[in-house]
Amino acid sequence: MLCSIRHLQGCLRFLVYHSVNAIEAIRSGLIGLPGERPLHDYAGLQGLVNDARSALRKLTSEEINAREGADVLFKVGDSERLFTAEGFLMSFSLPNFHFHATTAYDILRMKGAPLGKRDYMGALRLKA
Repeated sequence: MLCSIRHLQGCLRFLVYHSVNAIEAIRSGLIGLPGERPLHDYAGLQGLVNDARSALRKLTSEEINAREGADVLFKVGDSERLFTAEGFLMSFSLPNFHFHATTAYDILRMKGAPLGKRDYMGALRLKA
């Protein structure tokens, strides 16, 4: 299996795509596969992550909750799959996000980055 920085960049770009465009799909009711995405160096990837974080911070719970039960059409070529907004997020978008995050994390570990399970898990949310 060939694992390269280019593959890692693709995983990270897909994470950013999903972070922003999954929410846009909830708003518009339509999503497809992303087109060609430019390759970025590390600084460029950091910029994409910051853009995604900024877009997600602008969301309100009222805006998302208002779309409950709304249709989201996933269209790729001649194939179409119709979801509810919550079904799209929980059974398609969120699993895709975690898959690509895990893949990028695993590639970094395989390439020698000093990462462990706790780095992936982040801070524990313990009861105070």
